[in-house]
Amino acid sequence: MVLVQCSVIQFLPTIRDLRPGRILSRSAKPQVSSHMNRLGSFIAQFDGRILQRGFWLYVWTISHQNEEFLYVGRTGDSSSKYASSPFSRIGQHLDLRAKAKANSLLRNIREKKLEPTSCKFELFAIGPLFDEQADMASHRKHRDIVAPLEAALASYLKAAGYQVLGTHGSRKPLDESLFREVLAIVNERFTRCTK
Repeated sequence: MVLVQCSVIQFLPTIRDLRPGRILSRSAKPQVSSHMNRLGSFIAQFDGRILQRGFWLYVWTISHQNEEFLYVGRTGDSSSKYASSPFSRIGQHLDLRAKAKANSLLRNIREKKLEPTSCKFELFAIGPLFDEQADMASHRKHRDIVAPLEAALASYLKAAGYQVLGTHGSRKPLDESLFREVLAIVNERFTRCTK
């Protein structure tokens, strides 16, 4: 799981104020970028196992003021033989560049009229369910197992009362046994599911 914690520094002197022999004035104002009111410090903390490539399921929790949304996803491309780590999806999903292509989470957040930089994010990842495959035929076989798991998990969380962003669907059959294993893990984290 990736957990982002934030704390704000109340006062930082400017570089000019730090010249040798200069006494800092209590009224010295910090220099910060124009889009921030205060300079902040941020910590992203994660378990290194989340770096493993392969087929994963993940659930983002997006918090904004009193609202909470979930976003369900998976690794394992539809158009190539690659199955990245959940860690690599973090930057792709939240890429703020106008021409970014793989930022479906960001697009869903903006559809809700939320400013991404005002949200808090948590990534809960399950896997790897399968290793990354060497060829496209093997990749498709495993992708076609994970894609219905993703769709079923999104439906399951919606049915439990969570606001799930995005659309999820798969025409492939669900591996019920594997889905029960996934739910055993999910139910520990998302407690509304067990009520």
